[in-house]
Amino acid sequence: MGADKAFLQFGGSTLLERAIATLRPVCELAILGDPAKFSSYGTVIEDVYRSRGPLAGIHAALIHSSAELNLMLAVDMPLVSTELLAFLFASAERTDALVTVPHSARGFQPLCAVYRRPFATTAEQALKAGKNKIDALFAAIPVRVIEGEELVSAGFSDQAFLNLNTPEDLTRIGRDPVES
Repeated sequence: MGADKAFLQFGGSTLLERAIATLRPVCELAILGDPAKFSSYGTVIEDVYRSRGPLAGIHAALIHSSAELNLMLAVDMPLVSTELLAFLFASAERTDALVTVPHSARGFQPLCAVYRRPFATTAEQALKAGKNKIDALFAAIPVRVIEGEELVSAGFSDQAFLNLNTPEDLTRIGRDPVES
């Protein structure tokens, strides 16, 4: 993108401000990242395993959390709605699975999912072994997968999981409103 995604403008606010506004009605929140950049927005948690990607962020969030259920949302998914997050959280409350994760036409959505605190152990073992891929961990643990059909039945679109990786994505998604 050429810039920190968190501070890109989308729909009149930054992606970070949009994510905070989307999460706040559903749960308490903390920002995963550099306190120097994000502390003015709220509580910030730094990775224990630096430069290891999203799994390291999930691990850090879970080891610092006192909550059993922890909702993760990537800042670059601006079409995710508060209603979708509430649906995921409610689904996680009804299962003992370590992870409740949507599965869309694009595959698993581990950066818009609910993790139980004990997943931190699984994440740490993977990180210590040099494995950073979140989806690869799902085969060995109890996971509640919310398939696309279930999402559609609940009134949500697969389009909600579009993420912004290029300037073209930002232009396309920002220009073409997509229902959540």
